[in-house]
Amino acid sequence: MAAIPVFYSFHFANDAMRVNLVRNIGAIEDNKPVSAPEWESIRKSAAGIIRWIDENMSHRRCVIVLAGSETANRPWVQYEIAKAWNDHRAIFGIYIHNLRCARTRMTCSQGGNPFAKVALENGNGRLLSDLIPCYEPGPDAYNSIASRMEGWVNGALVQAKARWG
Repeated sequence: MAAIPVFYSFHFANDAMRVNLVRNIGAIEDNKPVSAPEWESIRKSAAGIIRWIDENMSHRRCVIVLAGSETANRPWVQYEIAKAWNDHRAIFGIYIHNLRCARTRMTCSQGGNPFAKVALENGNGRLLSDLIPCYEPGPDAYNSIASRMEGWVNGALVQAKARWG
């Protein structure tokens, strides 16, 4: 598969280690993680965070929401989901609660569907969870994600093309 540039959306404080496991699968081209000092500079203002998200998402064809125990409730994740949808990007989610954190070797509880927190504009109360899949890779999460990632990305690209042309 040709490298498809993706943007990962996730709850940094809780899931950065799990996200790095997904990044290390190497099945796709992703946005590189921001360094801690750079993030401290970015997060000083909402405008700085929005600018960083907008700039980094602008060159990505697909947004992958990596959903841990609290991801669905994070306002910046909700912003990234809405932006991806409004920009007509391919998008899907993966529950990552069964990935073991490299530091603690612990898994976490499954969180809610992050697409259930974002309503469609003029959608008569419909939520994005009605239209966007969030995959559950199961107990062998790493191998399941590694073997399915390419198909999930390609499926999201096909869905986006069918939806928006």
